[in-house]
Amino acid sequence: MPQELEVWYLLPSLRKEIAKVFVNEYKISQKEVSGIFGMTESAVSQYLKSKRANELKFSKSELEEIKKYANKIIQDKKNYHKYLFELSKKMRGTKSLCDLHKKRDPSLKSDCSLCHN
Repeated sequence: MPQELEVWYLLPSLRKEIAKVFVNEYKISQKEVSGIFGMTESAVSQYLKSKRANELKFSKSELEEIKKYANKIIQDKKNYHKYLFELSKKMRGTKSLCDLHKKRDPSLKSDCSLCHN
């Protein structure tokens, strides 16, 4: 189901990409990122070392959108979950998520539109 893909793949992949932006572009420590995300520092470390959330590959335009949201979060850290939710809604039905869905469920037909309804 598309909702399961969001929980298992999309949200972790968004966190991974946001963490990379925070650390690489904003020079925020892993400890501070873990505080923003509300998760352990080791979990953030695993995102940054690509030990988590490797299945979903975002397009360049999707990565740019993620950077925009990372900037929003930097400006308003206490509303991290609000921005993550907004971003996840924007990513629903994208080609990246649809391709992953087809990869994970080979029974889907090539003209499947489940994610787009």
